[in-house]
Amino acid sequence: MTQAPQPAPRLSREPGHRRKFLVVVDETPECDRAVYYASRRAAGTEGGLVLLGVLELEGVAQQWLGVADLMRAEAHEEMAARLQKFAARARQVAGIAPEQVIREGTTAEAIARMIHEDRDIAILVLAAGVGKDGPGPLVTSLAAGHAARFPVPITIVPGALTDAELDALA
Repeated sequence: MTQAPQPAPRLSREPGHRRKFLVVVDETPECDRAVYYASRRAAGTEGGLVLLGVLELEGVAQQWLGVADLMRAEAHEEMAARLQKFAARARQVAGIAPEQVIREGTTAEAIARMIHEDRDIAILVLAAGVGKDGPGPLVTSLAAGHAARFPVPITIVPGALTDAELDALA
């Protein structure tokens, strides 16, 4: 029986490195809470912020080649605009310039790859939704078992907290 490879150690405390907070950017209202909190935490600890946009393009492969290329380009363009919006928010609230990354695949796989590739990522920040539908699709998905595979802690920010409340915590 083979064991899964051990995750590479985090480098965020080594000389020449800094701790980075990873936020998955999506279209949910609570996403702003995660970006706000992570931006303030990163600025307050002289860390960095990585904004990850994930494109789940499972239906694109079945399209004709030209149509698939157009759909993929459109999705990348929309995600780049969303990342720019949240990068501007991070600059506004904390004076930091986050890294912006777009990946294709499932969200859990994209998060795992990002953490594996960037060994300065030390914390994944998510925000819980406030609606009657539960904590939101990302928190629900990760709570269903994907989180145990990540070699970093996950901070879940309550989506109902105000900027002032988040400032007090960050």
